[in-house]
Amino acid sequence: MDKHAIEVRGLTKRFGHRTAVEDVSFVVPRGAVVGLLGPNGAGKSTTLRAIVGLIAATSGETVIDGVPFAALENPAAHVGVHMDGFGFEGGITARRHLDICRIATGAPPRRVTEVLDEVGLAADAGRRVKTFSTGMAQRLGLAAALIGSPHTLILDEPANGLDPDGIRWLRGFLRDYAARGGTVLISSHQLAELEQVVDQVVVIKRRVLFTGPLRDLVVDDGDSLENRYFDLVEGASA
Repeated sequence: MDKHAIEVRGLTKRFGHRTAVEDVSFVVPRGAVVGLLGPNGAGKSTTLRAIVGLIAATSGETVIDGVPFAALENPAAHVGVHMDGFGFEGGITARRHLDICRIATGAPPRRVTEVLDEVGLAADAGRRVKTFSTGMAQRLGLAAALIGSPHTLILDEPANGLDPDGIRWLRGFLRDYAARGGTVLISSHQLAELEQVVDQVVVIKRRVLFTGPLRDLVVDDGDSLENRYFDLVEGASA
């Protein structure tokens, strides 16, 4: 098996005359939590959508477990995805939503109860999704990503709407998932929180500004991911 769960190789995506990302390359090693960072409009969502086959690259390629997403057999067993635009039918219950997901992925019925427990929604399984808070909806999206028992997760702003307890829970969940051999690629604007959970960082602003271990970016005592991030992004604007 390849040592990298995800590889992005020279990814360029143009929408008409606008270039969303240009020659973006980075890897996500197995068992790591990797933060994908950048300002609004930097190309983070475009990159994530290209990885999971929602948009076609203009040039370059992205692979999961060594092959393009479209070529994966049983993709839900390889990668679970939670990002903006993956909505819910508000009139059904959380359990019913997850049951639909598990049927679509071929997962066994027991996975619904298991993932509800994993994300802390067991007590709310019978509630209609339209009654959920933003934070509860985030947990439900994560549960859906987990339904196929994937060994890689791709998460776009999963902490949005979570209260401090929820953010702390998410941090522990991600570290535990990685400790059990899982891999996470996470996009987030919450830099101080990310610094506590990521092993590696990819900073993009249309192009890659930095990719590598967090310790190679934040090298001085008293420095922070936030400070180094702004140095990179503002330097790219100069």
